[in-house]
Amino acid sequence: MNYSDLLLDALCIVDAQGCIVSASPACERIFGYTPAELAGRQVLDLVIPEDRERTRDIAERIMNGALQPHFENRYRRKDGSIAHIMWSARWSEADQVRVGLARDITELKQAESRQTAIYAISEAAHAAGDLTDLLRRIHAIIDALLGTPNFLVALYDAEDDSVTLPYHVDEPESAPPIGPLAPDSLIAEVIRSGRELLVTPELRAELPAHLQAAAEIEARYWLGVPLVASQGAIGVLVIKSHGDTSIYGDAERELLQFVSTQIASAIERKQMLDRIQRMAQYDPLTGLVSRGFFHERFKALLGAACNAGRNMALLYLDLDRFKPINDIHGHGAGDRVLRLAAKRLLRCVRESDIVARYGGDEFVVLLRGSDHVNQAEIVADAIRRVLSQPFFLGGKRVTLGVSIGIAIYPQHGPNEQSLLNHADAAMYRDKQAR
Repeated sequence: MNYSDLLLDALCIVDAQGCIVSASPACERIFGYTPAELAGRQVLDLVIPEDRERTRDIAERIMNGALQPHFENRYRRKDGSIAHIMWSARWSEADQVRVGLARDITELKQAESRQTAIYAISEAAHAAGDLTDLLRRIHAIIDALLGTPNFLVALYDAEDDSVTLPYHVDEPESAPPIGPLAPDSLIAEVIRSGRELLVTPELRAELPAHLQAAAEIEARYWLGVPLVASQGAIGVLVIKSHGDTSIYGDAERELLQFVSTQIASAIERKQMLDRIQRMAQYDPLTGLVSRGFFHERFKALLGAACNAGRNMALLYLDLDRFKPINDIHGHGAGDRVLRLAAKRLLRCVRESDIVARYGGDEFVVLLRGSDHVNQAEIVADAIRRVLSQPFFLGGKRVTLGVSIGIAIYPQHGPNEQSLLNHADAAMYRDKQAR
C-alpha cells in the first residue's frame, strides 16, 4: 500500500528548476488538480502573483540547506478559488529535489479574516470623519483581505425607490447611473431579493434572462451583498473584477456576507451622526445655514479676515409682505415661499459665501472678500431682482419685496455684534424708505 494515499496533507516533490516531479493523491483535494495534472508544471505558476517573490526566496533558502517547517503562501486552485497552504519543506541533496508537505489552512485563515475584518470595521466606524471616509477605510480593509481594487457601495432609499453612490472605485468603468432603481440591474436584484449575488463566467448562464443582459455589461466577476441594518435593506456592497487577476467565489461571498451586517451598522451609525450634525448646523426648512452655526462661522471668518487684513460684507435681509401669505394662504404656503426664496438667494452668491436663515423671514448673507459697499450693493440688487419675481402658490400669483441692510468689516464695526447691529439698522431704514 502507498501510505501517502492516506495522508490528509499533500506530499509534493519539486526539482531544482521549480518543476513538480510528483504529487500525492491528497493534492487533488487541496489544489483541485490530480497528481498527473500537476506533474511537469512549474510550482510558481500555481502560486498567486502577490506571493511568488516571497515563495521564490524561501525556495532558494531551502535549496541552500535551510529547513522551513511553517511557511505559508497562497495557491490558485483549479476552480479559481484561493487555497491557503502551510508548508514543511526541506532539500534532498542526494536526489536534488525539494520535498514539501502541504497542509490546507484555508478555513482557519478565513475565520481569522472574518474576525480581523470585524475588528477593523469597528475601528473604522469610530475613526472615520464622514461617510466617504468610512467607506474608503472599509474598501481598504476588504481589499487587504480579498484583493478588491474595484469596489462600490450603493445606498437605497425605499421611500422613492432610488439609489445613490457615496463611494465608487472602478478604474475601467464610469460610475453607474444614480436615481430611480433600474429594475433589471444586478444591484436591484440584490436589493429586491435580500440575498447576495455572485456572477462568474460559469454561473452567468444560470441567471434569469434579464439579469444575463445586465451581467454582460458588468465585470467578468461580480459579487454583491445586501447591506441590512435595523431599518431593513439600506443598500448593496459590490466588488468586481474585469479579468482573472482577482477571481471571486464562495469563499469571498461568505466573507462579505459575514461582515455585511457590521458594515451596514457602521454606515447607519455614520448617517445618523451626519443627520444630527446637519440638524445642528442647517435650517431644516430651507437647508440654509442655521442661526447658531452662522454665528460660529462669522466669528471664525472675522478672525481670519482680521489676521489677513481682508474686508468682509454682511447683508441683513427681511422679506416684505410675507405675513399676509401666512394669514391668507396658510403656513404651508409660507413655508414653500421661504424654501423658494432660499434657493433664489443661493443663486445670487458664490459658493464661498454664506447664506443663513436668521429667523422667521429674516436672512443674513456673508460676502467674503468684498472690499467696499458698491460690491455688496451689486449683490443686494441681484437679490432684490430675484425676490421681486412672483411666487406661484396653487396657481395663485403672489409677490414679495425685500429690505436689505449692509455692513462692511472693518468700516462699520470691529466685531460680530457691531456689524449685525449696523446691518440691522440699515435694513430698517431701507424698509421705512419703501
